[in-house]
Amino acid sequence: MLPYLWPRNDPKLRLRVTGVALLLVAAKLATVAVPWVYSRVIDDLSHPLGIAAMPVMLIIGYGLVRLVAAAFNELRDAVFAPVRYRVARDAALTSFEHMHDLSLRFHLDRRSGGVTRAIERGTEGVETLLRMGLVILPTLLEAVLVIGLIWRVFDWRYAALIFGAVVGYVLFTFAFTSWRIGIRRTMNDINSEASGKALDSLLNYETVKYFGNEAHEATRYGDAQTRYARAAIHTQYSLSALNFGQAAIIGLALTLVMLLAGHDVAAGHLTVGQFVLINTYLLQLYAPLNFLGSIYSSIRNSLVDLEHMLGLLDENVEVADPANPLPIAAHLKDAPPVSVEFRDVHFGYRKDREILHGVSFSVSPGGMVAIVGPTGAGKSTISRLLFRFYDTSSGQVMIDGHDVRDYRQSDLRAAIGVVPQDTVLFNDTIGYNIAYGRLGASPADIEQAARLARIHDFILSLPEGYNTRVGERGLKLSGGEKQRVAIARTILKDPRLLILDEATSALDTHTEREIQSALRAVSAERTTVVIAHRLSTIVEADEILVLGNGLVQERGCHADLIARNGLYAAMWAAQDSAPSEPVLEAESVSRAHGSLQDV
Repeated sequence: MLPYLWPRNDPKLRLRVTGVALLLVAAKLATVAVPWVYSRVIDDLSHPLGIAAMPVMLIIGYGLVRLVAAAFNELRDAVFAPVRYRVARDAALTSFEHMHDLSLRFHLDRRSGGVTRAIERGTEGVETLLRMGLVILPTLLEAVLVIGLIWRVFDWRYAALIFGAVVGYVLFTFAFTSWRIGIRRTMNDINSEASGKALDSLLNYETVKYFGNEAHEATRYGDAQTRYARAAIHTQYSLSALNFGQAAIIGLALTLVMLLAGHDVAAGHLTVGQFVLINTYLLQLYAPLNFLGSIYSSIRNSLVDLEHMLGLLDENVEVADPANPLPIAAHLKDAPPVSVEFRDVHFGYRKDREILHGVSFSVSPGGMVAIVGPTGAGKSTISRLLFRFYDTSSGQVMIDGHDVRDYRQSDLRAAIGVVPQDTVLFNDTIGYNIAYGRLGASPADIEQAARLARIHDFILSLPEGYNTRVGERGLKLSGGEKQRVAIARTILKDPRLLILDEATSALDTHTEREIQSALRAVSAERTTVVIAHRLSTIVEADEILVLGNGLVQERGCHADLIARNGLYAAMWAAQDSAPSEPVLEAESVSRAHGSLQDV
């Protein structure tokens, strides 16, 4: 946390932290002075001659010292508040940015609910650590000042008793709390599991309904919550035992010191004011030390929460930017279409299972290549390698004559537009989702992109138009409407390379023909890679690659491949002989209106 708390490039923040430290010391000096002034009042009241004037001045001074101590404490908290919340915000932002820096592999292997919860708890842990630190440090400082003052005013016996009590208290708290960490860690793991199951179930709401598995989902979630409650109960039991042990140590020390002081008063070695002084010091030290147990437990719990978040930060970035990246223009207005080349590319999502076994092809600037093949052949993998979600095991993916690893990821991806098969939208408005392709785009540009994607008229037919909210993951839109929004979003981005990953798979025949016409117009000026299942959509491609078993089995234009009478010809014959797809335009529009009437 030190880089956040003491940043080298922010002298104002360091000055504020320094001011907090000075206020902390001043507040504790004033706090330690309060019992001393109080003991003087007691001693003066024990002598009748001093009652007329001196105790009045001491009482006024006693009130002023208490007021000054309170003022320093509150001023310290006020000065430190911006630091506390800024550090928590910076830690959360760093974790969030790191999650976006990690590869797609990491996110596919993790539950998103568990990751976000770990960041939330870690952020809360940072804030708690800083807040509780303003209690622990002053308490320890006060203990040192009190022990030194008692040694000076009384003798070593009193200082030794108090020092022993503080050391015993700290050692007991450390040992007991360390044992409790395992229970707290188990409780957090179960909580993350329950949150992940709840999020996963709700995101798959329709699937749960399709199979009538509501009771099954409730049982899974309930079992996780039951195990969480059991772990939480054990945590509370252990906390109660910890607090009792701490109270016993302080109570025993208080009794021994008071017995010793009472004996010295009876022997005439101490005054009544001094007896009150040491009693007040002990009570004053007892209150924060007793509270320190709970605070320390909270801090250790926060450290467990912080451990999860720091664990995420420790995840290595699999796909990293080069030290000296090459420049690349992102938009067509800045440069011509890109050239694309795969050179003997080998790749597997797992080391023991290779997907691509030496794929090679090239696309000239402004050209169109289509990739077809059975499910699992590696078609979408090619688009992910182009976008650099993953790096190749061997071989090179080239754009504009350079390996994609030579570019900064953000620059490379700005030059590529992708329309995925599975479109996921933000739970915001249709206008926001289209504008996400180019943040800050004007309404006119957004509407033009929607027109090209053949969705503008549909949007205007909705009661709230472009301000219509689409729901979680866009579930309030039909599959075809979501894909058209995705197409509009990519058109608005205006990339130099366009990747269409079965971009029209969710559209009916009539709408698909309209979109294909729009996509042809859009892709005419761009280099285009089309991943297709419907072969009728790629007959105009400059080259068609037929993938199978991780290799390019056939390549050529549509006419050549048909004439070759190979795999592609067989796929074409199979699709051509299939029953013609009914035109569902009217049904699609009806369903679209029905799903959004109450949005």
